[in-house]
Amino acid sequence: QVQLVQSGGGLVQAGGSLRLSCTARGGFTIFAVGWFRQAPGKEREFVATISSNGLITDYADSVKGRFTISRDYAKNTVYLQLNSLKPEDTAVYYCAADRQGLSGRHSSEYDYWGQGTQVTVSS
Repeated sequence: QVQLVQSGGGLVQAGGSLRLSCTARGGFTIFAVGWFRQAPGKEREFVATISSNGLITDYADSVKGRFTISRDYAKNTVYLQLNSLKPEDTAVYYCAADRQGLSGRHSSEYDYWGQGTQVTVSS
């Protein structure tokens, strides 16, 4: 069983940066990992994903060029670097692991989920 533990997040002014971490207890070297977010009153949406070998990444258009997903195999951790943050980035962010390694954009493709972490961007 894989358990995903998230850290990072918090309150930042517009234009600022944050880094989110997602660490797997049980290991997820062979899994694709994605980040999703959910703002109040909205559905959960795709943010970014990285393939099991770390060579393929995909981003939602709304974050492309501002967010970067990466992974450190030695630490069993996937990161999401958030730069040039905007108030509309405010949401609870979730990491998720896909044991099929498909790096998809749909939340239903993911098997394990982190606990979520709040990101709040003030204007």
